[in-house]
Amino acid sequence: MTTLGTAETFKRDWLDGFVTAYGREVRKVPDAYGVLGRNVPRQGKVAVIIGGGCGHYPAFAGLVGPGLADAAVVGDVFTSPSAEQVYRTARAAEGGAGVLFAYGNYAGDVLHFGLAARRLAAEGIESRTILITDDIASGPADAPEKRRGVAGDFIVFKVAGAAAERGDDLDAVYAAAVKANANTRTFGVAFGGCTLPGADQPLFTVGESEMELGLGIHGEPGVRTVGRLGAAELADELVDGLLPELPRGDGRVAVLVNGLGRTKYEEMFVTYTRIHERLTAAGLTPVHTEVGEFVTSLDMAGVSLSVLVLDDELAELYGAPCDTPGYRSGGAILEPVELSSTVDKQLDRPEGAGVEVVDRLLTAAMRSIEENEPELGRLDAVAADGDHGLGMTRGMRAAVSAARAAAGSSVADTLLAAGTALADAAGGASGALYGVLLAETGAGLRVDEITTAVVADAVDGAVRAFTELGKAELGEKTMLDAIEPFRQALRKQAEAGAALPDAWRKAAQAATLAAEETANLVPAKGRAARLAQRSKGHADPGATSFALIVTAIGEALSKEGN
Repeated sequence: MTTLGTAETFKRDWLDGFVTAYGREVRKVPDAYGVLGRNVPRQGKVAVIIGGGCGHYPAFAGLVGPGLADAAVVGDVFTSPSAEQVYRTARAAEGGAGVLFAYGNYAGDVLHFGLAARRLAAEGIESRTILITDDIASGPADAPEKRRGVAGDFIVFKVAGAAAERGDDLDAVYAAAVKANANTRTFGVAFGGCTLPGADQPLFTVGESEMELGLGIHGEPGVRTVGRLGAAELADELVDGLLPELPRGDGRVAVLVNGLGRTKYEEMFVTYTRIHERLTAAGLTPVHTEVGEFVTSLDMAGVSLSVLVLDDELAELYGAPCDTPGYRSGGAILEPVELSSTVDKQLDRPEGAGVEVVDRLLTAAMRSIEENEPELGRLDAVAADGDHGLGMTRGMRAAVSAARAAAGSSVADTLLAAGTALADAAGGASGALYGVLLAETGAGLRVDEITTAVVADAVDGAVRAFTELGKAELGEKTMLDAIEPFRQALRKQAEAGAALPDAWRKAAQAATLAAEETANLVPAKGRAARLAQRSKGHADPGATSFALIVTAIGEALSKEGN
């Protein structure tokens, strides 16, 4: 949600801040809400003028610089700049070779830029206008003039800017921009609405379990509401929407995955893997890919996919160097890129029927963690980052895979392999500590016969190693607050001569009770300590996951004994 700025002064304030920050590269148009490159005007060069409402950074002001736009004119949020502002910006940028106006096909922009072009013509300044119409969701294929411009704006700006930079005359720059627009298609999706400056509610909302396909960059309605999709399914929707729309070419394409303001880069990269795979399967060859933010919509959660069908000229222009505050390229060599695919069996849920006891016990623990992953994440999110459930699921799956790969080895070696794999896959402090528990327990089981007393001794050694590494103490609301009661109860049962399944089950009960009681504690270690009071009333996630694991193992041990 946008929290900075007010509606009345937002355009002025952010533009002043932008020019102050990037004053080495851009400067204000005198008496106008426009931005010029530092060395603009350039005599004898076509001036490429872009613009539209603000709220879309780096479009439009962030794309001013050598190799891209000469100037940008900025309106209020999602609102066209006035004809006067466009005229003043164009006059400041024009260098005697004419002006190319490039902007999205929106009624307000068409009117105001059009009026400015008329005024320039009356003064003897020639101009051309390219209306960008890349959004397939906003009009039928047989009437592209009805379509709006979205992330394809960036592509057309880039091509036009490169053509002007190499010295093309006005007609040639216009022709390159027209070709880029004709060869570009975009399809987008939103997960959540944007919030206008000064507002306390989003402009629109999307249901938590839904997403809007075909949503524009101003909060316009989507063409279809669907349930939330995973990365691969979302990529399929986007590619399936674009493929029938793409013009014919030699197979080479440039791909743009554009975040709308709130979607993280890592999330877009996850989606791109499938996009690349699908485009390649359709006979297309991605030779230039950009993943990032190019035409945003304030803080909207969403992403769009743009594809530019290339020929030799477009490939040269799109790959040409440019240098702007919002996008820089030293010049790209447009060559096919192979799909990168990491095979990591630690991240897959292990399948198959393991025959080893350790395998069966760890598999039972893994299933319990999987079933409780959301709750573990919820507990962790109270005062930390909410990733404990996910991390433990990854870790337990890796541990089971490692145990199966070590089939035939000793119990000690199998647990060592499982602990190492868990720590590697789960990461973080919990991963390392759980890895130590498994590995050190295994180290204590290098014996000919495993009894309750032997297991209790092994757990004692593992807990000593755990405390030495983690430096935790009882009462600090950590895993230790469940681990130590488990250790003590297991030792007591061993001394009483209890069979291992019974001893373990009773120790697990002690761990479960202790984990529940951590809700009364306040954390004193780790990142949770910074928000200590917030966690009061909620059980510690690490203690909870430990109780789940040992309880599942106890139930599996009982079945082994029957």
